[in-house]
Amino acid sequence: MPAVFSDPVWRKPNTAAAFQSELSAGGTLDAVIVGGGIMGLSTALHAARAGLSVQVLDAGAIGQGASGLNGGQVIPGLKYDPEWLVRHFGKERGEALVDFAASTADAVFDLIRDEKLEVPFTRNGWIQAAHTETALKAAANRDRQWRTRGADVELLGRTEIAAMTGARGYLGGWLDRRAGVIDPLSYTAELARIAASAGAKIAERQKVVKLGREVGLWRVSTQGGAELRAKSVVLATNAYTDGLLPGLAQTIVPLHSFQIATVPLPAELASMILPGGQAVSDSRRILIYYRKSADSRLVLGGRGRMALPSSAADWAHLERALLRLYPVLEGITIEKRWFGRVAMTPDHLPHLHEPEKGLLAVAGCQGRGVGLMSALGKRVANYLASSDARQLPFPLTPIRPIPFHAFRQIGVAATITWYRMLDAFER
Repeated sequence: MPAVFSDPVWRKPNTAAAFQSELSAGGTLDAVIVGGGIMGLSTALHAARAGLSVQVLDAGAIGQGASGLNGGQVIPGLKYDPEWLVRHFGKERGEALVDFAASTADAVFDLIRDEKLEVPFTRNGWIQAAHTETALKAAANRDRQWRTRGADVELLGRTEIAAMTGARGYLGGWLDRRAGVIDPLSYTAELARIAASAGAKIAERQKVVKLGREVGLWRVSTQGGAELRAKSVVLATNAYTDGLLPGLAQTIVPLHSFQIATVPLPAELASMILPGGQAVSDSRRILIYYRKSADSRLVLGGRGRMALPSSAADWAHLERALLRLYPVLEGITIEKRWFGRVAMTPDHLPHLHEPEKGLLAVAGCQGRGVGLMSALGKRVANYLASSDARQLPFPLTPIRPIPFHAFRQIGVAATITWYRMLDAFER
């Protein structure tokens, strides 16, 4: 693939050199973690600090997947509002889950602060922008629910959202000041560095091809011929899940998230567009999301084609969205284009599975993976250390493949096309 189609605006920090790829030699580990993204590295960090011996195995390079290629929006909460979570999970678990969801952005920003991570960030909030009256009513309902729980949130009218975004076409929206933005590649690299410093071993380009069960242990085999033994295995591959655990890949729908970045904006334009540095996601069926980078580029993303991109034209829908929101950017060069893969579940909730004792699988970021997986990694590490399922915010559920999964991608592609057409009429 030409480099122009895999060239994110994000960059690893200078401290990234402190991380060295390392593979355990012999002995029995407490845990092998398959997948070196935010979920796997957060789990490794907290498990190592709890005194566990940990090995992370990643099929590629750290930061090469969606953890390093996402939009860097750190958003607390889940796709569902607090009242729905309490109704769905019951009062005790539901309220605990609401508290967990409220804390996910804190997990990221507290770590950056406490560990002095070299990660560019701004924590001035996230705006959910409403382009229809229906979306504005939903925003008001969300605002009411979180406000009653003491969250620092605010309902925005047309004037306020126009001033905060500089964009056209919004009727109002909702501001969640708990949120913010980071450089996700820097964050992922720094997670690897501090996890390694805590004692976790992290090996790149070690694709796991087989799991075997022995008496009280798991045997983990890699494509390169390495074999490790561990008391527990955590599958943290998310959208890159393959057939390693039968049926798991069929529980998620992997989607491509495409992004574009302008050249650094001139000062007069940068002062008009997102002057407060907030992140934005809109209310369209096929939503777009955007923010400014540390060097004043406008970074905008959204769903892309299901197949791998073949030309710059595959990002054209994002360029049209950019000019719809900001006509003043006509003629500003789009300098970078890239994409990553995200995992969605049919119920829009993360799934935790433990089909056999000591084998834990986590799947489904739902577009909020930076905060969600950072916080969930700590809980999974606590579970590994204690075997207490109460440490897990989500219930352990059976692996249930999506019916007719092989045809799901075709259906999703058709749905995206249909929704994009509907969105076009709702200008």
